[in-house]
Amino acid sequence: MPQDKTGDPRQQAGHKLSVLRKHPIFADLEPEALDQLCRYAKHTTVKRGATIAAKGDPGNNLFAVIAGTVKISSSSPDGRNAILNLIGPGEIFGEIAVLDGAPRSADATANTNCELYVIDRRDFLPFVKSQPALAMKFIELLCARLRWTSQQVEQVILQNLPGRLASALLGLTEERKLDSGSGTLAITQQEISEMVGMTRESINKQLRAWAGRNWVRLEHGAIVVLDTDALRELAESGLDGE
Repeated sequence: MPQDKTGDPRQQAGHKLSVLRKHPIFADLEPEALDQLCRYAKHTTVKRGATIAAKGDPGNNLFAVIAGTVKISSSSPDGRNAILNLIGPGEIFGEIAVLDGAPRSADATANTNCELYVIDRRDFLPFVKSQPALAMKFIELLCARLRWTSQQVEQVILQNLPGRLASALLGLTEERKLDSGSGTLAITQQEISEMVGMTRESINKQLRAWAGRNWVRLEHGAIVVLDTDALRELAESGLDGE
């Protein structure tokens, strides 16, 4: 579970303002409203591998990632795991359960050491009701999540392995606004396999083929995207790409 991080209250308040002001969901709030939101946000740290929220838990908190990466996943009774999303700095998660009051729909795990802001649902819902513009931002966020989920389903059903893998790498690269010259993704091949629904061996074979074409470079615990144009063409064309 997250651990509270203590420190100078004035320094913490300034840090909260800085982080939340940069967040696209909260950036347009009036200064008074942003100050109020900062009073609700509690700063926590989570060690790599720790469970932040489990599927079925009450949706009592909204989370904003300050540093690190959070893995959103679901597992089957026989131990198979599917990674649904990776949430990085400047992103939020847990909004669905917070807004509808239903249990968590997936597990949230610290994929690295993480720093988070946590806002209690009892504080957040009245705040959203008092800020119509913020409510619209969350509607836009939920629409974006739905579109992303639809794309994921489409890829699993319609694309072959090369197309699915290319789409996953492009999606991760674009999420983090990385370019083709410095597109380092801190993700393992096992994690990629759990995102696209194929074996690690198949993923490794495909990535090595692309590394031979200088489309990607494989590093320990990371994949460097070198040629986004080639991957995009493959993802859109549905060609074999081996």
